[in-house]
Amino acid sequence: GVPILALHPGVGDRRAWNWCAPAWAAAGHRVVAYDRRGFGSTESEEESYDELADLAAVAVATGSRPAVVVGNSQGGRIAIDYALQRPADVIALVLISPAASGYPRDRRATMSAETELDELIEAAEAAGDLDQVNELEVHYWLDGVDQPVGRVAGDARQLMMEMNLRALRAAPVGPARERPPAWPRLAELALPVLVVCGEYDLDRYRRLCDELVAAVPSARGATIAGSAHCPQLDQPGVVDEIVLDFIATLDNPR
Repeated sequence: GVPILALHPGVGDRRAWNWCAPAWAAAGHRVVAYDRRGFGSTESEEESYDELADLAAVAVATGSRPAVVVGNSQGGRIAIDYALQRPADVIALVLISPAASGYPRDRRATMSAETELDELIEAAEAAGDLDQVNELEVHYWLDGVDQPVGRVAGDARQLMMEMNLRALRAAPVGPARERPPAWPRLAELALPVLVVCGEYDLDRYRRLCDELVAAVPSARGATIAGSAHCPQLDQPGVVDEIVLDFIATLDNPR
């Protein structure tokens, strides 16, 4: 099988793929997931850095060129930028509720429940209560802002609480290198792209996913019922199947 590079969201680390990676590996793929600077087990000095250079270094060190790149949220933004910068190193993209640099702000609709949670998070941050920030952010991204608190329970919730709290407590890593926005360049993505969004995700992410499918010539979309922003945590079996089915459609992936 082809290598799979899995890029975690900003509310997680490499462990966000704990329940997907074994299924992909069992299907014959080498799966590489790593902690970006400031996440998980990484240690680094505070300095300017390049997210794409970091990703390329991981790809070289693990023999993952070319690869199918799977990215969730911030990981999706990085995956898009990587494919634009290094098209020869990317076989295809799987973008799960991705962010995208340059997406027009006037199209970023805000839900009332989102605004209320934003205010609570800001108050908790001002009070220095990282535990409260963590609980609110896990509800925001794992449950869905307009879903009941604790909709997702058990190991998935515990893992996200651990991952996000570690990120909240991490020391500053320094500024990431800025690059031209990706949104005006989406038509340059001349490779297969699968865009996945959760039914309970924020309106702005569902809209971005729809527009991303329309803007990328070879993109297709999929919605995961009963999930929000991080379906690999609460619907890993569905994500496993979607990704493997997509890879199976690729012509001569190597």
